[in-house]
Amino acid sequence: MRFVIYTRKSSEQEERQILSIEAQLRELEEYAAKEQLQIVASLCEARTARETGRTVFGEMLGLIERGEADGILAWHPDRLARNAVDGGRIIHLLDCGKLKDLRFPTMTFDNSPNGKFMLQIAFGQSKYYTDALSENVKRGIRQKMKRGEWSWKAPTGYLNNPHTRNIDIDPEKAPVIREAFRLYATGNYTLDAIKAFLIEKGFRSRLNKTMGKAAVQVLLQNPIFCGLMRVNGELHEGSFKPLISKELFDKCQAVMSDRAKPRKGTKNNFPFTGWLKCAHCGCAITCQKQKGHHYYHCTKKKGPCSTKHYLREEKILEQARKIVEELSLPDDWADNMLSELSKRETESKSDNRAVVQHLRSEKRALEKKLEDLLDLRLEGAISNDEYLAKKNKLVSEKVNLDQKIARAERNHCEWLEPCRQMILRSREAKSLLHTENLREIPTFLKQAGSNWALKEAAVQWQAQKGWRKVRQRCERLGWWTILDSNQ
Repeated sequence: MRFVIYTRKSSEQEERQILSIEAQLRELEEYAAKEQLQIVASLCEARTARETGRTVFGEMLGLIERGEADGILAWHPDRLARNAVDGGRIIHLLDCGKLKDLRFPTMTFDNSPNGKFMLQIAFGQSKYYTDALSENVKRGIRQKMKRGEWSWKAPTGYLNNPHTRNIDIDPEKAPVIREAFRLYATGNYTLDAIKAFLIEKGFRSRLNKTMGKAAVQVLLQNPIFCGLMRVNGELHEGSFKPLISKELFDKCQAVMSDRAKPRKGTKNNFPFTGWLKCAHCGCAITCQKQKGHHYYHCTKKKGPCSTKHYLREEKILEQARKIVEELSLPDDWADNMLSELSKRETESKSDNRAVVQHLRSEKRALEKKLEDLLDLRLEGAISNDEYLAKKNKLVSEKVNLDQKIARAERNHCEWLEPCRQMILRSREAKSLLHTENLREIPTFLKQAGSNWALKEAAVQWQAQKGWRKVRQRCERLGWWTILDSNQ
């Protein structure tokens, strides 16, 4: 009688359960020699038997159906099947007489009605074990999700922590990902531009591969970076440290959503479009190329406009660089101001309990809504789709509140951090005076000001609210004298 040796491991990963295959082969070869069995083939498979469609298993059954083998030698019935379909195929071949014998070192099989009945029980036990194990694993994952713990391999930007059984921020990749989110949120960087940025930084995915455009989009859409776990379309609040703020994540999603709207393409690169508006009618400023020069003018989309002025790109660039220069801080000024801010932050002990208490009250109200929503779902008052949509929205709001509470508890004075960021950006602004990437200039200016408009031959603007407040505080402290919002 001719036998086929069949060995199987549950994982497709080479580093896992490889010793199990070696042990099975050694035991089965020793058993075949002891029983003097004729072996015509030895097949090995690295797939779970819970699912149907195993390639090597099908190849083995093909040998038996073609009459090239008469029996199967395996370590245990659970190596052959852990699902009803594959177990039924084995029983069917025994009934047809094409499969004449089964040999297992761990149990005895007799090709008789009683033997086949016991084999079915063994297959049923294997299926029950797999199903029960699956349920136990799912229950454990659900419990971990309730505690806000990540149960799988850490996504790019995080590292698995074997001690806490959760994930920690990757100190090498996290700053690059954070900068990618910040750049994309400005609205001046496409997915291709972010891809180029990541390549320039030498950034690689968790599989050590450079990221394509689609992978970059998935990265920017993953809510795990702001502390939310999305599992099967449902959001769960994470207990790990978020890589970015919820506000920054939402800005990126708004930019991506806006980019998804159909637009007319353009073959030209006009760095100052999408930044300026017409001061007379409020329409966007467009650009056209004539005789090698770029000319900016009103689109007149809302009707006739009184302005008939065309402004060359060089003139706009000259004014933009002048504004950047006025907003730039000398390094010694910036260092002194940052040092003073650090002292103020240390000395400041403003009482912000009322703010924190108010935020905590809002959080408790949201938690109550989540409990009521779950009760409605359990009572069948709302569908699962309605439950998930409302729950995801509430969980997202709750994470936002948690981050606000953390910031309020951490920062005694809310003006200190935006002031620090403004000083840092102002110190770095002078590098824009010689940049070849002209799009970086409006990106910086949009952070500092708003209502950017083109009136005749002049660029007009107003300081952003945050910058204006910081400037006022700095003026009272005697620090700031160069920022003028009435340009």
